[in-house]
Amino acid sequence: MAQERTGVATFKSNPITLVGPEIKVGDKAPDFKVNKNLMEQVSLADYAGKVKLISVVPSLDTGVCDAQTRRFNEEAAKLGDNVVVLTVSVDLPFAQSRWCGAAGIDKVVTLSDYKSKSFGEAYGVLIKEIQLLMRSIFVIDANDTVQYVEYLGEMTEHPNYEAAVEAVKKLV
Repeated sequence: MAQERTGVATFKSNPITLVGPEIKVGDKAPDFKVNKNLMEQVSLADYAGKVKLISVVPSLDTGVCDAQTRRFNEEAAKLGDNVVVLTVSVDLPFAQSRWCGAAGIDKVVTLSDYKSKSFGEAYGVLIKEIQLLMRSIFVIDANDTVQYVEYLGEMTEHPNYEAAVEAVKKLV
């Protein structure tokens, strides 16, 4: 049974339970299997040798998630070819694709954890009560070591964009 963490996060001030371990700076990045589209699955190994900024959002169809993904799309354009920005949610790949097209998102790679919640459980961001992913940011270096982590305490708040981007810049 997966580890459950309580008392660490809320959704609109209501306590929620996060499933999975708390990832810390210096940890080896856990592997995961998520969908790039309906039929194609990818894992951490698919981004080997690159610095990875992983932006985790509950759903692209909400205001904060929309803003977060747009912001990291802008930043991705400036970070260079050695960096990949991944946005992970449990939105279906169809919805992610539709949203990216409508929003003009072309630098961020959207990945869906809808099928197995593999990412959510590995990174400790699966919300037990509603089966969405808790807003969080992970920066992983080219050797798959975690260099920056931000778990938000309240789902509806924005992450620290500047700190995440600075963490990436130190690695390139």
